[in-house]
This record gives sequence, structure tokens and C-alpha cells, in this order.
Amino acid sequence: MSVQEYLDKHLLSRKLEDAVNAAVRAKTSDPVLFISNHMRKAVQSVITKVKARQILDSRGIPTVEVDLYTNKGMFRASVPSGNSTGMYEAVELRDGDKGVYLGNGVAKAVKNINDKISEALVGMDPTLQSQIDQAMIDLDKTEKKGELGANAILAVSIAACRAGAAEKEVPLYKHIADLSGKTNPTLPVPAFTVISGGKHAGSNLAIQEIMVLPIGASKFEEALRMGTETYHHLKAVITEKSGAHNCNVGEDGGYAPNISSFREALDLVKEAISRTGYNDKIKIALDVAATNFCIGKRYDLDFQSPQKSGQNFKSAEDMIELYKELCSEYPIVSIEDPFDKEDWEHIKYISNLGICQIVGDDLLMSNAKRIEKAITESACNALLLKELQKDWQTCSNIKSQLGPLLDC
Repeated sequence: MSVQEYLDKHLLSRKLEDAVNAAVRAKTSDPVLFISNHMRKAVQSVITKVKARQILDSRGIPTVEVDLYTNKGMFRASVPSGNSTGMYEAVELRDGDKGVYLGNGVAKAVKNINDKISEALVGMDPTLQSQIDQAMIDLDKTEKKGELGANAILAVSIAACRAGAAEKEVPLYKHIADLSGKTNPTLPVPAFTVISGGKHAGSNLAIQEIMVLPIGASKFEEALRMGTETYHHLKAVITEKSGAHNCNVGEDGGYAPNISSFREALDLVKEAISRTGYNDKIKIALDVAATNFCIGKRYDLDFQSPQKSGQNFKSAEDMIELYKELCSEYPIVSIEDPFDKEDWEHIKYISNLGICQIVGDDLLMSNAKRIEKAITESACNALLLKELQKDWQTCSNIKSQLGPLLDC
């Protein structure tokens, strides 16, 4: 084949002419580099390979990392994992061999990516996120994605999303906003866990987390500084009141002083906020995780204490009064899982009181059917969405009903 025949076969003459004309219009000082980049953009990006491996997350637990290759580069993503998984949530695929990483290995999920998912996605356009996700959903017909593993699916999905953003030459957040149909994305307020309790710490505090929300920050950098300063002021407050030995931290990095009273914990945080000088610019959020200490229809606020008195049980009505009092005494703007995950009646009641934002996590379990029920019954007005554990199969089916509550 002659050079001219080769150029004609691949339409290179026209493409080269377009690239040169573009370089002339741009008045570029490096025409070779400009033409090279122009030609590269003219080629449609496609997935060429997906390669997975096992790594360790921040808690030293195995998780999945993926390198997704296109004809234009490599894009990497690893999977986060929460400390709890509900019965209605999609499931991580773990190996179960107690002799290796206590059964938490993810070799099976890695193999599923390398052997099954990669083959299904090769040749696909990385900008078509919904088609990529659907292809993986179709590979695993189980409701909770237990065959391939939600950890396998999510790792590949995130990597593909990064590749799609790169192909469009936009930041990742902008690509995600485009995919969800959002024209004016808003940067969320970061939440900083400053006190840990419940099953996340070894203290006597029943509530799982106390967080600070820098709602008065004008930009993320400022919010980060405000949250960090509050955290360090809190260490000083705890040290002054009960000694440095009470500054140990829980699993999520919050301090875990040996206290049991909600008010005692909130007083510490309130004092730390006061010392920062930000005052009304910082609010407080609670993750009660009440399911962990619900016994029957009562709540055992001493469930963490080794010396239970048996006198600190609260009814749902008692808990409502407690929440109302706390919201009036402290700058609390959000309460997560204030009741047991099946206590729809009282969660709906407290949500309708309007005393603060009521977040569903254990209540909803990132499960589309439970989210739909919460919307229909006005059971809560916010949710904690766990991408790893969401109901991949049905989530998109109810997206139109969720409005600003959820972007699947």
C-alpha cells in the first residue's frame, strides 16, 4: 500500500489539514505539539482494559483498586467501605477465608473484575456512564450484587467516571453534575467527626458520632480550616477537664473521652467551638445510630457501660423530648438515625416537628425501596448515601421521584 493509499484509507489527509488549520488559527508557538493534541482529541476514547488488585484501606482492611485503561490513558479508583452494612444494602464480596485478613480479603472481587467485567466493558465509550453501569448490573442478576460484588462494580464505575471526565476535559465534579442533569452544582458542607462513641469507640457514650458543620464558610478551604481548628481546640478542652488520657480516638478519628452523658459531650464541643471564635458559623450534627442500643421498644443509653444500672432506659417518647431539649440548648442542625431502623412512626413524627434535619442511614440503608417509602411517608428529609452499598438495580428507577434528595 502506497503512502497516499494509506492516507486515503484512513481519511488522514483531511484530518491533518484540519489540525494544521486549527494550529494556524491558534497562532501556536509549538505547532507539532498542538497538532498532536488536536489529532488525539479527534479520536474517540474507548475502554481497552480493566485491571484490578487488592489494596488496604485506611483501617487496614482489604479493598479493591482498579486501573481502567482507554486508548488515551489510565484512570485509577479504589473503593471506600463503611464500618456497617445493613440487611437491605448491596454487599461487598469478601473471600471469607478466616486465615487470610480475617476473612476480609477481596481476591474474588478482583478476579470478577479481571475475568468478567473487563471483558464486558472493553470497547465502550467511558463518557457513557449509565451504559457502563448498566452493563455491570446486567452481569450480576442478584438483587444485592452478591455475585460480582458491589465493591467490584463500584471500583470500575468510579474509574470509568474519571476516564469520562478526562475525555470531556472537565473536572470530575462537573462531569458528575452533567450526568445527573445538575447545571448549578453546590459544594456540600463538610462534616467533621470530633467525638466518637457507640460502636465506634470504647467509651460509655451511646451516641455514635458528634460532628461539626462549618456552615458559615465561604469556600471549602475555609471550612476545612474551621473544622480542623475546632478539632484541636476540643483536644485542649478535654485535656483540661479530664486529662490527656481521655484524648484517645475512635475508629473514625473522633475523640473518645470516657463520658456517658449526651450533654457532657455536647458541652465539650460547644466550648471548643467557642474557643475558635467562629461561634454561629459552626453548627453541630449528631449520628445517634439508635438501632445499636434499641432493645425491644426502649433505648438503653448505658449499653456501652460495663456497670449498667438498668435505670437509663428511654422510651421513644422520652427520646423525642431529649432531642427537642438538646436542639434548643445546643446549635444542633442535624440528627442521623434518632430511632431504630424499623421505627418509621417516631422517625416520621420527629421529622415533621421541624426541629432540625433528620437523616436516614440505618433507616434507609441506601436501598431504593426504603428511600421511596421514606419519600412517600415523609419519614425523613435527608439521607446518607453509601455508593458502595446502594441498591444498584432499582436506584435509577426512582430517581425522578427523589428530586434533590438523591442522585443515583
